[in-house]
Amino acid sequence: MTKKEFSMGLGGRELTATFSDLADQANGSVMMRCGDTIVLVTAVMSKVDKPGIDFFPLTVDYEEKFYAAGKIMGSRFIKRESRPSDEAILSGRVVDRTIRPLFNQDIRREVQVVATVLSIDDQNDPDTLAIIGASLALGTSDIPWDGPCSAVRIKSETTTQGNPESFELLACGSTSLINMIECGAKEVSEEIIEGALKKAIEEIEKIQKWQKQIIEEVGQAKQGVPTNAVLPEHIQVVRESVWDELRETIFNGTFTKPDTNAVGNKWAQVFSQKFPEQATNTELSARIFDTAISELVHEEAVKNNRRPDGRKLDEVRPLYTQAGGLSPIVHGVGIFYRGGTHVLSVLTLGGPGDAQVVEGMEVSEKKRFMHHYNFPPFSTGEVGRMGGSNRRSIGHGALAEKALRATLPNADIFPYTIRIVSESTASNGSTSMASVCASTLALMDGGVPITRPTAGIAMGLMLSEAKSASGGMDYKILTDIQGPEDHHGDMDLKVAGTSVGITAMQMDVKVGGVPIEILIEALEKAKTARLQILAKIKEAIPEPRPELSTSAPKILTMKVGVEQIGLVIGGGGKTINKIIDETGADVNIEDDGTVFFTGKNGTAEKAMAMVKELVTGLKVGERYEGEVVKILEIGAVVKVGTFNEGLVHISEIAPFRIDKVDQALVMGEKVPVLVTEAGERVRLSIKQADPDFATRKGLKPSTTGYNGEHGPRSNNRSSGNGFRR
Repeated sequence: MTKKEFSMGLGGRELTATFSDLADQANGSVMMRCGDTIVLVTAVMSKVDKPGIDFFPLTVDYEEKFYAAGKIMGSRFIKRESRPSDEAILSGRVVDRTIRPLFNQDIRREVQVVATVLSIDDQNDPDTLAIIGASLALGTSDIPWDGPCSAVRIKSETTTQGNPESFELLACGSTSLINMIECGAKEVSEEIIEGALKKAIEEIEKIQKWQKQIIEEVGQAKQGVPTNAVLPEHIQVVRESVWDELRETIFNGTFTKPDTNAVGNKWAQVFSQKFPEQATNTELSARIFDTAISELVHEEAVKNNRRPDGRKLDEVRPLYTQAGGLSPIVHGVGIFYRGGTHVLSVLTLGGPGDAQVVEGMEVSEKKRFMHHYNFPPFSTGEVGRMGGSNRRSIGHGALAEKALRATLPNADIFPYTIRIVSESTASNGSTSMASVCASTLALMDGGVPITRPTAGIAMGLMLSEAKSASGGMDYKILTDIQGPEDHHGDMDLKVAGTSVGITAMQMDVKVGGVPIEILIEALEKAKTARLQILAKIKEAIPEPRPELSTSAPKILTMKVGVEQIGLVIGGGGKTINKIIDETGADVNIEDDGTVFFTGKNGTAEKAMAMVKELVTGLKVGERYEGEVVKILEIGAVVKVGTFNEGLVHISEIAPFRIDKVDQALVMGEKVPVLVTEAGERVRLSIKQADPDFATRKGLKPSTTGYNGEHGPRSNNRSSGNGFRR
């Protein structure tokens, strides 16, 4: 094996890139290491264009390997890796969103980047290594790419004015520019995020310098890949032919998506006339038209402060909020409109046993909160495939889940498993942030005691190639982007949070990166919009409902001794399954002895009473009602509750002698009993519980002993006849 290593210090640790012939068939490859976390990243480009597509065909795969964690994992029947986990999909999306803007989007050759996690420790995140590795694999390859780019993860836990604040920020970019952000936070202020971004840029600049040195030393010459590029003369023809009609169609002053099909068809005719040698190149014609729309939207925003729907640059579209009103069956409902974007979120509550068990290379946990996002084709007025999930739906669902998690009650206060499903019913920009708003309404409608509502907003950016009068970058920030602004804009910055602070952020760009100064300005404008949306949410429902939905299950809890856990479970789960089968409730017991009872219509109460009886046992001197389950010569066995039974000796049935037990008792009879002896041996007395029991049954004293003999049974005859629990 031939190899060459490069190392640098990063955050008190050593980051190493190893180039070898391990994957020498790839255009570029590198093995990244930090601590004992190792990621192999490869990059390959096909040798010919992919026909019939109108986009750059980039694929990023993030491969988790169970052996990386030193474990044999999987189900009982399948021990090999199968479909990627949600965590792997999210990590792959992070790599994709970082490297994609740095490609020439006119390339039509397939490019595939594969990050394979070979080893993982509990200190170093493999996704950060995957991003830097993708940059080095592409940068040192012969694949055309305008890198490098770098990534850093910043974690912080602080206390401000007595309130704990924590966040985890993954920032990617190049020198002085940020092009990708993922952030989860617990109501952190914009000022703290600003400081974290500035720190991230400092570290990114160090990694960038290191990468450039490596690429200069071992990098290959880039291929000259032919592209079907849009030229300035193409756009000029659009301006001379359909520009005015296009402006009138897009800038229609409504909140609906503009329908540009008619103008597009007219342009296709103009294209075939003006460029007859390329008349059959429909893909180029469509790209020219799309590029012209992008230039038009940019031009109107930057030069004229004009948006397609006539709003001001910082204006939020009309809002509608509704809590509840769908069905008494579901546990909570939220409906949220922001212009043409409509989302329905539905809440379902379950017991601790409904938590999702996650077993992966990095994560091993029980998830008690899940947010799932669906984007059916009818939400965009299209026909398409239904069912299943894709990377987009998983990514949007995870972002909203991250945004909402910060305000949820702790499990010791609210032990329910919480699932929210957000259905995008109409889409015209940022359904993910609308899902946050609708889900907050559903949580409050369902009576979940969240600390405060959460809302989200999507911010956009229009950059101009021209400089401003002061010599800086000429740009305009847009609040609440929709339609053309979302598709053609240079930035999609999603910010979710409460009235206190930020809970989640995500940023994608279509340019090389965005300066921090612009990001800071966008965060402030996002806060203003967020507070406006929160006020609208509170109009629909000021605070969580005081009671859960009547259709939601009830959860009761109790604590048993750790030494009693085995008693509750029983051999092979026999006892706990008996409780579940007889009551219909769900019973879960934790390692610390906490028992959860989940059920409806009193089933949880019944199950809890059974466990109390089981662990408490019978107490001497206490009176109970029992059932006669066995009649013996010397007395009767009486069952008390579900798990306890004891012997009522014949002498304890009546205050006088009787001849036979079956004269006084019958099978299945309910009788009062008083506990005279408890523990290993349980003895019960009917006559002490109810001295008049025998008289009411018409029993009379016997003139003989209990077995036909004169006098009472001798002590040695009755010894050892107790019943054990």
